[in-house]
Amino acid sequence: MSAPEASTTTATPDPEHGHGGVELTTVTKRFGDTVAVDNLTLSVESGEFFSMLGPSGSGKTTVLRLIAGFEEVTGGTITIAGTDVTRAAPFDRTVNTVFQDYALFPHMTIADNVGYGLRVRKVDKAEQQRRVGEALEQVRLSEHANRLPHQLSGGQRQRIALARALILKPRVLLLDEPLGALDKQLREQMQIELKQIQREVGITFIFVTHDQEEALTLSDRIAVFNNGRVEQVGTPREVYEYPQTAFVAGFLGISNLIDDAHAERLTGVPMALSVRPERVRLVDARTEPAAHETSVDGTIVETVYTGPTTRFIVDTVDGLRIVAERHNDHAPSDNAPFHRGDTVRAVWVTEHAAVVP
Repeated sequence: MSAPEASTTTATPDPEHGHGGVELTTVTKRFGDTVAVDNLTLSVESGEFFSMLGPSGSGKTTVLRLIAGFEEVTGGTITIAGTDVTRAAPFDRTVNTVFQDYALFPHMTIADNVGYGLRVRKVDKAEQQRRVGEALEQVRLSEHANRLPHQLSGGQRQRIALARALILKPRVLLLDEPLGALDKQLREQMQIELKQIQREVGITFIFVTHDQEEALTLSDRIAVFNNGRVEQVGTPREVYEYPQTAFVAGFLGISNLIDDAHAERLTGVPMALSVRPERVRLVDARTEPAAHETSVDGTIVETVYTGPTTRFIVDTVDGLRIVAERHNDHAPSDNAPFHRGDTVRAVWVTEHAAVVP
């Protein structure tokens, strides 16, 4: 089993925005008897696209609200850009937030929505116009400056909300499930645009999502949350290929979790393993595996056609359930090589299995 790579690529911080690192040290948040965040220590680098991923109720949105100052910590400290902001009011923190519902003023033009924060801060009108123009150009919506929010698509309204947040030049931008209201195709398009915008502005983005694919697509690093704690922090490749807990293995996509007893019978080593379905191939039960491969025999109990892939669910002779995934790279008219009820051998390269501590 190979060791994970420890590399990450982050955007170059914009000197105009300054250092935008965020540090949470032993942060706890309780709501009555409920512990929403449990003794959390987390570091976000300046200029990084950092995602907090987890199921509903795992604590990720609460952490975002603690950073923003919308909630007060029960214990611990929060530092933004080198300044302790643990007890600071939201308006005294160098952050801004983009919400899922956009929160645009329906009676204001797009330009007025984007420039609202500057007017509140009594910025000179000429400077307002200049910065609104830059912000709209940044999100590629300059031609819509005089329209009203209801005249734009959901994706365009999301970009306007982003421009309104960025125009105030925060050191850290907090994004709370900002793409959750969009349909799948538009959401995937916006993921690419959001990452491009983050690279261009070079400031720290902290992004909350429950969508595993979204986190893998966007992030420099991901923190996987569960029950108020972080189970693992790493690059998308690290958390997907080398999960450190069974929860991470199961939450990020599909994983074949093999307990230590089964693993010992299969490999001779009593350590729990995670094998991703795309690493498993099915062969005829009479096919001998290579020396560097692990195999187990079973029967296909279900097939799932997803379009790009076909998923085969195999119940093995010793009680394991193995999922194998095969890319549909054959001719569209060809039938799948295996069907429900077939006896097969599930095979994977032994090194492709990750040890789950």
